[in-house]
Amino acid sequence: MHITTEIDRNCLIVRLSGELDMHSVPEFKDKTIKLMENNNLKHLILNLKGVKFIDSSGVGAILGRYRDLKDKGGKVMLVSLKPQVEKIFELSGMLKIMSVFNNEEDALAGLNSKGGNHIA
Repeated sequence: MHITTEIDRNCLIVRLSGELDMHSVPEFKDKTIKLMENNNLKHLILNLKGVKFIDSSGVGAILGRYRDLKDKGGKVMLVSLKPQVEKIFELSGMLKIMSVFNNEEDALAGLNSKGGNHIA
C-alpha cells in the first residue's frame, strides 16, 4: 500500500494505491486519524484509483472514518473506484451513505452539496 496526502479546503485528500487490507489498514488509520485531528479537518476524500483490492478490514477502516466525521458534521467522499472495488462498496451498503465522484475536483465541489448520492 502506498499512501499520499494533501490538505485542501478543510479536507484531507488521501490517495491510495495497492491493496487496502488487514496488513495496510493500521498505516491508513494512523495517517488519516493523525492528519485529521492535528489539522482539525472535517472532510475526507479517498482517491482509490490505484486500489486493486480491498478486504473487510479496509471497508471497516473507511467506515470508521465515516462515523468519526459524521459525528463532527463532516463527509467522506470516494473518488475513482475501480469496478471490483466499487462492487465491494455496493455490496457492503457503503454507496448508500458515501458519495462517489469521478475526480477530486468534483469531490471538492461536492463539499457544498447535501446527501450521499452515487454521482459517478
